[in-house]
Amino acid sequence: MSALFQLFMRLHVSVYRATGGKLGGNLAGNKILLLTTIGNKTGQPRTVPLVYFEDDGKTYIVASAGGAPQHPAWYKNLSAKPEVTIELGAKHLRAKAVTTEKAERDPVFEKIKKKMPQFAGYEKKAQGRVIPIVRLDTLGPA
Repeated sequence: MSALFQLFMRLHVSVYRATGGKLGGNLAGNKILLLTTIGNKTGQPRTVPLVYFEDDGKTYIVASAGGAPQHPAWYKNLSAKPEVTIELGAKHLRAKAVTTEKAERDPVFEKIKKKMPQFAGYEKKAQGRVIPIVRLDTLGPA
């Protein structure tokens, strides 16, 4: 990840937190949450802003990495340590990150691609990598 992109991410997280998600909580009409994982190698908290989707009362995020052939670092972190923290606006919640199985993943991903067609492009660019769809099961306040 480039230094400029890392700076942008840190700035986005700071603005989101400072405003309780009023700024930085939307991207082109799509809702953004902050996901905090524990670094698989470092043990340090890592926070990223992500578009999230709601379906049937459940919250989902997509480990697309913009269609890169490898999973994003945050997905590797939550795969190793699935207890995460999410910030939805001013709400801070503990959650368990669950990578969905095909029967749940495929219909949810179809809905996501209809809402945000760029995800279909990411799927094509991913060079055969199945893009994980992660359900965030809330556990209570953080």
